[in-house]
Amino acid sequence: MKRWLVWLPLCAFGVVVAVIAWGLWQPADRTVRSALVGRALPEFTLPGIAPGKPGLASADFRQGTPRLLNVFASWCVPCIAEAPQLMTLKAAGVPIDAIAIKDTPGDIAGFLARNGDPYARIGSDAHSRVQLALGSSGVPETFVIDGKGVIRAQHVGDIRPDDVPRLLQALAAAK
Repeated sequence: MKRWLVWLPLCAFGVVVAVIAWGLWQPADRTVRSALVGRALPEFTLPGIAPGKPGLASADFRQGTPRLLNVFASWCVPCIAEAPQLMTLKAAGVPIDAIAIKDTPGDIAGFLARNGDPYARIGSDAHSRVQLALGSSGVPETFVIDGKGVIRAQHVGDIRPDDVPRLLQALAAAK
């Protein structure tokens, strides 16, 4: 009757190995989602960083028109990859504002000259305070903001061509 106790350590080891193997083949989603989706933008006012463009404030999003808020940086490689999609959205009539993270006016000007400029306003968040207040975990990230200043959707990572219809649909739903 006690012969099965001999096999207990081997079975326990097998269970541990199975759990570890399952975790390796099914990794968890480590995407950090903002807790502010469905809530109003936090209050902020950021100075402009791009020549000829105004800064950005939370009040700019309470003007009645849904907008995109793109969090980006000139030193961010995925931000370069999403630039053509942002230009496509701009061409479709989507108003886009931006927050530049830990950047300089010269670097932003160079980035916009090389990759296009889809932004109506660009605010400088030199210390990532507004980025963190938004619940943004990195760059690039894009938020759909309705005309009352409420965050309606969040897109984590660079915008790819197949993401454009979803963002347009989220903007239409935010009206």
